[in-house]
Amino acid sequence: MTTRRASCSCGSLQVACAGEPARTAICHCLECQRRTGAVFGNQAFFKREQIISISGATTHFTRLSGSGRSVTFRFCPTCGSTVYWEAEALPGMIAVAVGSFADPTFAAPQHSVWERRRHVWVAPFCDTAMQHSD
Repeated sequence: MTTRRASCSCGSLQVACAGEPARTAICHCLECQRRTGAVFGNQAFFKREQIISISGATTHFTRLSGSGRSVTFRFCPTCGSTVYWEAEALPGMIAVAVGSFADPTFAAPQHSVWERRRHVWVAPFCDTAMQHSD
């Protein structure tokens, strides 16, 4: 089984995951845009039992999602990189920022959510085979 390793920019916060993610997605909500500084967030969801280890100090920030459920983000207190988070809407799952894996061969997203907030110029990218939802 493949072990995937994600880390923050300075390497202090690390997550090791077993196998392939249960779900991959991009999120166009304004909160993900603000959190990442990019036009969408990109995440891989792993079942909690797929998480082999989490090491390093974290700071957390909890906010309500657009659906009114809580999402708790874990980030490195040194470099500020968000590495993983948990969403009340997806119990038993840990989301890991795909960029934290630093793996250009990582699988493409299967889902695209909050598309009503999507930047117009991102549309050609989103025309790839994935599920779309507002």
